Amino acid sequence: MSITEDIVELAALETLQELGWSYLHGSVIAPDGSAPERRSFGDVVLVGRLEAAVARINSDAPEAARNEAIRRVLTGELPSMVEENRRIHKLLTDGIDVEFRDDNGKTTATKIWLIDFGRADANDWLAVNQFTVVENRANRRPDVVLFVNGLPLAVIELKNAAAQNATIADAFNQLQTYLHQIPSLFSTNAVLITSDGMEARIGSITADAERFMPWRTVDGQEFAHRGTPELETLLRGVFTRENLLALIRDFIVFGDKGDGPFKIIAGYHQFHGAQKAVGQAIEATRPDGDRKIGVIWHTQGSGKSLLMAFFAGLAVKSQALENPTLVVLTDRNDLDDQLFGTFGLCRDLIRQNPEQADSRQDLKQLLDKAAGGVVFTTVQKFSPERGEENFPLLSDRRNIIVMADEAHRSQYGFESKLNRETGLRRYGYAHYIRQAMPNASFIGFTGTPIEAADINTPAIFGEYIDIYDISRAVEDGATVPIYYESRLARIELNDDEKPLIDAEIEALIEDESLTEAEKMKAKWSAVEALVGADKRLAQVAADMVAHLEARIDAMNGKAMAVCMSRRICVALYDQIVALRPDWHSTDDSKGAVKIVMTGAASDPLDWQQHIGAKKRRDDLAKRARNPDDPLRLVIVCDMWLTGFDAPCMNTMYIDKPMRGHGLMQAIARVNRVFKDKPGGLVVDYIGVAQNLRNALGQYTESDRDKTGKNGDLAIAAMMERFEAIRDIFHGFDYRPGIDGAPRDRLICLGAAIDWVLRWQEALAAKQKEPEDKKRAHRRYCDMVLGLSMAYALAAASDEGRAIRDDVGFFQAIRAALVKTTAAGKISEKDRSFAVQQLVDRAVASSEIIDILKVAGIQSPDISILSDEFLMEIGKMEKKNLALEALKKLLNGEVVSRSRTNLVEARAFSHRLEDAVARYHAGAISAVEMLQELIALAKDMQAARARGEEQGLSPEEVAFYDALAENESAVEAMGNDKLRLIAHELLEQLRGNVTVDWHQRESARARMRVLVKRILKKYGYPPDLADEAVQTVLAQAEILLREISA
Repeated sequence: MSITEDIVELAALETLQELGWSYLHGSVIAPDGSAPERRSFGDVVLVGRLEAAVARINSDAPEAARNEAIRRVLTGELPSMVEENRRIHKLLTDGIDVEFRDDNGKTTATKIWLIDFGRADANDWLAVNQFTVVENRANRRPDVVLFVNGLPLAVIELKNAAAQNATIADAFNQLQTYLHQIPSLFSTNAVLITSDGMEARIGSITADAERFMPWRTVDGQEFAHRGTPELETLLRGVFTRENLLALIRDFIVFGDKGDGPFKIIAGYHQFHGAQKAVGQAIEATRPDGDRKIGVIWHTQGSGKSLLMAFFAGLAVKSQALENPTLVVLTDRNDLDDQLFGTFGLCRDLIRQNPEQADSRQDLKQLLDKAAGGVVFTTVQKFSPERGEENFPLLSDRRNIIVMADEAHRSQYGFESKLNRETGLRRYGYAHYIRQAMPNASFIGFTGTPIEAADINTPAIFGEYIDIYDISRAVEDGATVPIYYESRLARIELNDDEKPLIDAEIEALIEDESLTEAEKMKAKWSAVEALVGADKRLAQVAADMVAHLEARIDAMNGKAMAVCMSRRICVALYDQIVALRPDWHSTDDSKGAVKIVMTGAASDPLDWQQHIGAKKRRDDLAKRARNPDDPLRLVIVCDMWLTGFDAPCMNTMYIDKPMRGHGLMQAIARVNRVFKDKPGGLVVDYIGVAQNLRNALGQYTESDRDKTGKNGDLAIAAMMERFEAIRDIFHGFDYRPGIDGAPRDRLICLGAAIDWVLRWQEALAAKQKEPEDKKRAHRRYCDMVLGLSMAYALAAASDEGRAIRDDVGFFQAIRAALVKTTAAGKISEKDRSFAVQQLVDRAVASSEIIDILKVAGIQSPDISILSDEFLMEIGKMEKKNLALEALKKLLNGEVVSRSRTNLVEARAFSHRLEDAVARYHAGAISAVEMLQELIALAKDMQAARARGEEQGLSPEEVAFYDALAENESAVEAMGNDKLRLIAHELLEQLRGNVTVDWHQRESARARMRVLVKRILKKYGYPPDLADEAVQTVLAQAEILLREISA
């Protein structure tokens, strides 16, 4: 039995029933169903179930209070669907506070719960398929809707895994249509699911396609094996009763950005990681616990900050943890601000507003309470003041949990150093934090693994609780791989200068806890002078500008340059704007290059334009995150190397000695997922390759494979694909298509398309299996797509620049071929792929090349197929190009006719498919195929005049064809009587059509009776009537859809 969308749907429903969900078909609970639960198709809440559940859960509350709570849910209060979703989500998770008058007339307040989060079995769980919703003249039917207590909390859109053109991308697009056309269904929505049975993704109502993520595990311990249907894992991992309730209550966050509110749902790694951490916290904080909760390593870019907030939310609600005070530690003020902002988004989860401690005294006051509170501070505040050897006690409570961000850092150590000036010993911050809060428990969060030689981190925090490493993040699509490219050879220094820089950098061991003043001591200063020499910076700037422009040509995106000092940042900026004056602007809202750094009024005058307060940095961050903003390059020294998130950033230029965790955190700025971005690129101007290898030594082999990939591998892959495609054109000179005049380029393009089609035809002829023949006819397009993705990563290399125009030409041919398939439908990936910019340059066209225009056909209308035109098509020298052009025209006409005349379109479609199949199978040649298509085109032309000859409208012709599809009916009744039946069918069906008739079984039954009555009236052969009724109804569904909308 073949796989269909229905089978995927039924399999999902079967799994849901195994998980404890009841099941009903949408038609059963429809307004006219056998067990209606809706008054109209506009009702999306099953009110009866909601009322029963609220009464059951809140049995002690009076009916008036329960009714008021239900009214608050059912009555929309906010115009924005997302804002309304946020409002109702808060009602779900916090309960609804209502007031009522008791029997004594006294006003009393109570809380009404819509869901019982403590007793999953107390709730009503229902899965409904084919749930029709009519809103604002739109009529839509999502595949599966999941109701909890009558509230639609999940929508699942499914596609057929066995259908090549039915993908989860199509399912996502379908959901976007629902969100736009039937928004009332999503006011209460918690999660959206897309799947074709094999692949499956979960996302929120505001998530774009890239943020619909897989769910790889059911229990958080074992991950699903490759090949396991992802939908099964997702359903069992998300829609067990307890997991769904936990996800809704503790793992959904709302926020606001420039273009409106957004909603975030935790990924599986955050969901299970936070729950594991709370379990460990309960153990560690027991009276006999060791107060070491553990370390969570979730790789950079995977949402570590949100994970910390999710953990905090669970911790403050845990009775076993006794309303703990959470102290969140970072080692930099900018990180403190960033993490504080994330927690601010999650204040509904942590049930309080986080606070920042600006001083030691402020911290002491914030801790001077019995319980509760979320306090942010930096580790530097735990340093003894001048003359102190020990740090004073701040609080000796046990219910304090210290949450350390980037817990691996050296300053968390216990080691001591003797200050020879004062005679006092100075310890790592961990020592003083323990003195300040001796009974606190510690948990560490890190984006990089603990080094094998690091004994401090386990000693303070304990062992790993949960790991989400680079390889899994890349596999899940949470991050992209990072490539490495050395540009050291581009910087032409004197031979006697090179060893000086190499030796100084090798000797320089960067201590991340050093202050700016300490960094300027002799060793750092010597290296800084060599690295920042005017001659060298001029060469770096020239190479960087050329490299960045080549990157932007191939793939739209942004870049960050990391310099060794603020002085070098300013000097590099000056060199760059000297080369590209139009990149400069003194207005922070304009310009293509900016410096992000701190400073003071005492800094040199020429630095001042680059120095600003936090608001300036925030404004520039918004520009950097906006892919459409002209800002293309930001230059930094220390800022933005940790915590900063700009998904469209794809290139990092490193001109600063870096190593270890600092290096790994910095390069992670380019690993964020964004549209078609195939990976991030790290460009090395100073020689960090060995340090990168050393840092990666702490990672697994699969992680090392996905980080710091040698750029030579990308170049090799690009050139291998390029040569394979160039081999196809052996014997064909395509240079006029690149270098020629516009007319010559178009002529060459047409000839090249014909060449490729003949090559694919010859390749297909060698294949035996039908599927192999189909693949052969797609071979060129697949090869160019592979080349395009490899090129996007290596475009700035010498090799990439050398083949840029060739790649553009190959892509132009592919675009023309893609456009002829699926009646001109082009996938978003094909349309938006970044290398399309090269097509514009190579072919001088801002549109994807249309094969009809290349063939000299200006109009896509089938009416151009006059006898003269068809004769010209038959005489064209490029038979394969003529064949593809004509096939595209006929394909478009079949699609057009399927919207008006089902039977006629079906007949023409079968003829076209049969001809194409025989051509692909090698049964007929290109010339014979072209002759068959010309004959088919003539028949289509003749069919247009058929209605006029018979005195029928196009709609009546459609019903006539439905009746005359069986030749014996024509013989028995004659054309005249069939024309009368067709006319009456159209009039009667138009007069009796109702909203949603084609989806409601009772309405369809009435239509069937009506059609049968008319057929019987005119004596239509009874033995043919049933088949005719089905065909007529199918035709009616197409023609009358606009009437019923």
